[in-house]
Amino acid sequence: MDRSWKALISLNKKLDFILIGGWACYLLTKSIKSKDIDIIVDFETLSKIKREFMLKKTPFLKKYETRIGGISVDIYVPFYSKLAIPIEEIQKNITSLEGFKIPKPEILLILKQYAELERRDSVKGQKDRVDILNLLINRSPNMKEYQKTVRKFGLSSYPKRLREIIRSARKEFEYLGIRDLRKVKLIKKKLEASLIP
Repeated sequence: MDRSWKALISLNKKLDFILIGGWACYLLTKSIKSKDIDIIVDFETLSKIKREFMLKKTPFLKKYETRIGGISVDIYVPFYSKLAIPIEEIQKNITSLEGFKIPKPEILLILKQYAELERRDSVKGQKDRVDILNLLINRSPNMKEYQKTVRKFGLSSYPKRLREIIRSARKEFEYLGIRDLRKVKLIKKKLEASLIP
């Protein structure tokens, strides 16, 4: 994880990108680091990456991949990569934090849900759920904005799945260091109440 963070810092000095995934969640919440790096770049930056690193195109996942210092980097580009929200829309909804461009919390929450739905039965799916809960607990995304965005992009199943993630979470709370069952119950109740029906 420390190697991943160093690779990310080095990348940020050289390239212009929007950071998504686990590291973006970490910057917003200051807890739970990531191993992999996920970024959105424009085609000009993609060309720069091609010149410096071995780049692999993964057509079925509609992304590019490279490795930097042994760290896996997934690269998403406009008009090609498929995420829950079009990349052009993500580019309009960013904030700056510690020198990094990241999506606003509501957008990042939706992107994390997209990742979780894609790999919910894997270890990575569990990490996605941890990141989702972490965002909800430590960043309190604007749920009205969240609802507006899921409606706009036809993601009608997302609010229901979000509720399911909260209700069924057990190991995810342990991963966040919350082991007191009474506290878990209170947090779940509060999070559910924050969701707009």
